[in-house]
Amino acid sequence: MQVGSGDDSLMSEINVTPFVDVMLVLLIIFMVTTPMMVQGVNVNLPTATTQSLPTDEQNLIISIDADMKVYINEQEISVAFLTEKLQAVMENLDKKTVYLKADKKVPYGVVVSIMSQIKKAGVPSLGMITLPEDEKQAG
Repeated sequence: MQVGSGDDSLMSEINVTPFVDVMLVLLIIFMVTTPMMVQGVNVNLPTATTQSLPTDEQNLIISIDADMKVYINEQEISVAFLTEKLQAVMENLDKKTVYLKADKKVPYGVVVSIMSQIKKAGVPSLGMITLPEDEKQAG
């Protein structure tokens, strides 16, 4: 408010300093906690000689670990309910691509069975996650 002007109007300016302080604190919190959230399921991936795909967004990943437990992202799911659960999850996604990440010790038949259930859930695009081959192994 202005003093001595004789006008009783209120000042309509917003003080942004507290807002900036809160935003900086939130930024620091997110910078510290984000690296802890991307651990995922520990899977020993096979190697392949393909180019990696660039990605800017988080994807839906189905994982099969060495004990043949199946996970949707990091949540363990029974193989019997995989198709139903995946259908429910896919309803809420804009991008209908799913990536499969299987331990190299998992038998081929189990991987194919899981791929079949993923396709049965109505997934139009299924990708495989592998590790790149080392230059020493290729030569």
